[in-house]
Amino acid sequence: MQQEQEQHTHPRPEPRDAYRVALVAFPGIRAFDVSVITEVWGTDRTDRDAPAFDLHRVATDTTTPVPMRGGLSLLPDRTLSWLPRADLILVPGLDDHLTRAPAPVLEALRRAHARGTTIAALCGGAFTLAQAGLLDGRRAITHWNLTDLLRAHHPRVTVVPDALFIEDDNIWTAAGTAAGIDLCLHLVRRSHGAEAAATIARSMVTAPFRTGTQAQFIEHATPHTDRDADTLAAVREHALRHLHEPLTVAGLAARAGMSPRSFARHFAAATGSTPLRWLLDQRLAAAQKLLERTDLPMPEVARRAGFGSEVTMRQHFASRLATSPRAYRAAFNSGSAGSVTAGSSPIAR
Repeated sequence: MQQEQEQHTHPRPEPRDAYRVALVAFPGIRAFDVSVITEVWGTDRTDRDAPAFDLHRVATDTTTPVPMRGGLSLLPDRTLSWLPRADLILVPGLDDHLTRAPAPVLEALRRAHARGTTIAALCGGAFTLAQAGLLDGRRAITHWNLTDLLRAHHPRVTVVPDALFIEDDNIWTAAGTAAGIDLCLHLVRRSHGAEAAATIARSMVTAPFRTGTQAQFIEHATPHTDRDADTLAAVREHALRHLHEPLTVAGLAARAGMSPRSFARHFAAATGSTPLRWLLDQRLAAAQKLLERTDLPMPEVARRAGFGSEVTMRQHFASRLATSPRAYRAAFNSGSAGSVTAGSSPIAR
């Protein structure tokens, strides 16, 4: 029956060698999350050297539009029988977070996980994965305003309250709304490299990645002044322009006109991250970009990214990215970046 429905709708040909992505659709999914998924994986950016993606809207049948809030609807172009072909399966959030997904959808998600397919849920999509039993005994995150609800209805899930996104056993969950963009770009970065994620982020006019946790977005009293925020932004901009130089918390605090303790407190409130953690994230991102774009020797990559030595850079790659700089370059350097040499300027930002 499913094959007959797919033939009836004359599905478009699938690009060869494209990364295959499935958007799981059923009544009640959030239009915003559908838009995010479609923007990241449904837009052809191969003219800008972005990867080729093959995004399909997958549902129990392809003849019935999936209703969404605001008078919108989504027309599926594949049935659940297509899921075994997907490299990545995405579950949008829900308008009513306790909406029960159709039983065939839950079963299809369980089979996909058993096959080893990567599954990711945006925002309240974690509730759908929990309904399928996929989060039992695993860590997960959802919007900060929904964490108690997730705990109450799915007590076997280990709810992490303050991450932007999290992975456990090849299952990814994200915090609320904009964190879905963060997760989608991270998944692109993970499978295709930092430059591919940056290309997509630039076209979306958003940051390739954000540091910190969703604790920075939980409701707090509005600050009396924006002076500290402006000062901290200027300090971060300075640090980004001088990553190749030794940078210390004390030095950055002095530039902000604060004591190190006060600076660390204000920095964490603004970014959700400690200054040292933020610096490490920026240096890793700089090193990834150099490894993808250039054929610079490893010691020079380490120097320009501010690690000081290849050994230090290798240690941070292992602990944060679970790979080595050489393996990362082998996976994501296209081989066409050799025009940047040791005499060139540091990373353009």
